[in-house]
Parts: sequence; C-alpha cells; structure tokens
Amino acid sequence: MMVGKKFFKACAVAVLALSCACGALAKEKVILDTDMVEGFDDGMAMLMLATSPEIELLGVTITLGNTWVAEGTAHALRQLEAVKMEWKIPVMMGIDMPTRAGRQATLMEEIRTFGSGFDGYWGAYSSVRPDDWKAVYRTKYGHEPTCAPMDGHAVTFIIETVRRNPGEVTIVEIGAPCNLAAAIRMAPDIVPLIKRVIYMGGAFFVPGNTTPRAEFNWWCDPEAARTCVRAPFREQIVVPLDACHRMPYGAPKLAELIRLTKNDIIRPMHQAKYDFVYGSGKARFQLFMWDLVAAAVCIDETLITDSVTAFIDVDTTYGSGYGQALVYVTGVPPLGAQKVKFVTDIDTVRIWKMIDDLCASL
Repeated sequence: MMVGKKFFKACAVAVLALSCACGALAKEKVILDTDMVEGFDDGMAMLMLATSPEIELLGVTITLGNTWVAEGTAHALRQLEAVKMEWKIPVMMGIDMPTRAGRQATLMEEIRTFGSGFDGYWGAYSSVRPDDWKAVYRTKYGHEPTCAPMDGHAVTFIIETVRRNPGEVTIVEIGAPCNLAAAIRMAPDIVPLIKRVIYMGGAFFVPGNTTPRAEFNWWCDPEAARTCVRAPFREQIVVPLDACHRMPYGAPKLAELIRLTKNDIIRPMHQAKYDFVYGSGKARFQLFMWDLVAAAVCIDETLITDSVTAFIDVDTTYGSGYGQALVYVTGVPPLGAQKVKFVTDIDTVRIWKMIDDLCASL
C-alpha cells in the first residue's frame, strides 16, 4: 500500500513538472492591428513581435492611420519578406475609412476651426487613397511582390481567430482602431474571449500631437477608439503619449540604429526616414518611439514602471476636443466608461536595449 502511495505521489510530481514546463514554453498569442509604415515605428514593432521567442504572432491586420490600407499592406509584406517570414505570418487588409463619413473631405476646415499640432501631420488623410496594394508595392520597391495578403477581411480574421483561441489572444492596437471596433460591433461575443488589448493611443496628462488635445491614432477615428475603450474587455492597457514622451530621440540615435541594422532591406528604410527628417541640415520635430513601446510592453509587462488605473473615455463631440482621451481619476465617469490601466512611465533603458538588439539581429 505504501508503494502505491509513493508511486502516485511521484506521478503527480511528474505531471506537475511537465505542466510547468509546458507553461514556460507557451507563447503569447498576438494579433497586431497596425497602420503600417516602413521601419520606425510600426514596421519595427511588427518585427519585434515577429522575432520574439515569447510571442506567436498570429497575424497582422492593416488599418487606417499613418497610411492607407493598400500602402500599409505593401509595407508589411515587404518587411516580412526582409526577414523571410512572408509565408509564416498572414497579413490581412482591413478598414480604410473612418467612422465619420466624409472626414478627409472636410479635414482642412476641421483643422482651421479646431487647431492642429505636430507640424501639420495628418497621416493618410493628407494623401490620395490608393486602391491597389500591388501598384503601391511595384512603385515603391520596383519589382513584383513574392507574397500577398490573405483572402478575406481583417475584421473577420480577428473574430475567427479570437473564437478559435478563447481567452488566449492579445490584440496589440497601434493604429486607428477601426478593425477592432468593427469586430466587436459585428461579434460582441468575442469581447470576453479576448485576453487583453494593448493600445498605443491617447494623451492624458500631456498635450496631444495632432491637435492640441488629441493623439494621432485616436484622432484618426475617435468613434472607433471610443467603441473599443468602452468595451468590457478582461484587461486593457493603454500606452499613451505620457509614456512615449519618455523615449525621445534625435539624429544621433537614429544614425546609431542605422549603423546597427545589417538587413539590406530594412536599413534603407531607416536611412530614408533619417534623410526626410534630418537631411540637408533640417531641424524638424523631435522624434519619439511610440508603437514600439506597446510591442515591448506586450513582450514584457514589467517594462511598465508606473501606471494609473482609472475610468477613461474618448471625446467624440465634433469640436476642439475631438479625439481627446479623457480620464476620470476622481468623480463620476460617464455611463459606459471602463477602467483601464494607462502607462505613465516605462523602463527606457531596457526598451532601448530591446530596440538596439532588434536592429542588430536583423
């Protein structure tokens, strides 16, 4: 009888050890929803997640923001080609228009009436929307692509992926959250199934960068942003300008990152940014790491050194506060607002090391 007890105890210990080992090997399942640009910032955020041993990047969904969806799709595919992951990580095309109809057509009047900031940067809204991602790719890179986005739509991909992996998928939202907002409107059953949402968006205790009050990603589609932050997800983490302002960089740092990058496709993308911002002796606006901070926090949440948990909302009133992130640290929040954790400080030393190491590994 004593032998039997020892046997079953040994089995129990072995099963527990195996379970712990499997848990240690489990990767964080992630969907990256992005308004993709080349290199810094979205492109490198994607590559950080794609190459991290802690992350299983299930897919990249392209949304409106810095670029139109056709442009973002071409950029994403080219950068995945650069690291030989173009067939490993699916890219899905998503929503290309904001919730507010006719936004681009009335943008100049909106800016004139409500004010602007960040050197007049309005992302995709300042250019004509292309319809064909292949044409963008050929024009930009001078040859045919070796891969293509998956058939179907980004919104459907988000819904189906979350349903297949209940409680396991983190959404890293670093563009205008049009796709995620549409997904939870179409399929509200996925809200409790999403493990967490990590945004790069909003500005709480610092000024906005696109208008005096609003940060760019949420300003692109305030209604979509409000839909998302009001959804009762299990967990929401917001990386706002408050945290990103901890990571400024200028010409010397960008030049260092270019020197570290050996990849023959990615390095020219960094150089093009350097030439645009600092070429010919120009002294333009201060650069910051934005979306890369959200990607880093997804990989290692201990990078957050200070945060506030409070009810937040997004101003969708068409006025000077359109797109502004609102926080209710005290007082009564509006009906429907949710409590989220928004980041106010980060371990900049460790994040810069992650960025340096990423560049050196490419």
